[in-house]
Amino acid sequence: MSRQRRDDPRKTGQSGSKRYRSGLPGHHDPTAGIGGAAPAQSALTLRLALATFGFISCAALAIWLSLSDAPMGLVIVSVILGAVAAIDLGIVVRRKSRGEPG
Repeated sequence: MSRQRRDDPRKTGQSGSKRYRSGLPGHHDPTAGIGGAAPAQSALTLRLALATFGFISCAALAIWLSLSDAPMGLVIVSVILGAVAAIDLGIVVRRKSRGEPG
């Protein structure tokens, strides 16, 4: 017979959004609890700020490079990096709208 952990939200019947609001301890930290360390917390707000900065700066750089007749390779690289930042923005916004802490 296996014992159910009392703090496991999957076993207690909590809904998905309630689990995310209360946090998922150790979800991103495979070494959580080793040596008495507290579980790591997600830094979604910092990631949101950095992705926003990256998107704005890459977009401004791409516009400036295209207007200043720079090599097309540099423009393409900055557009690709801006697209990666925009995708990351979408992922972070979706995760925060689900109620994940951070």
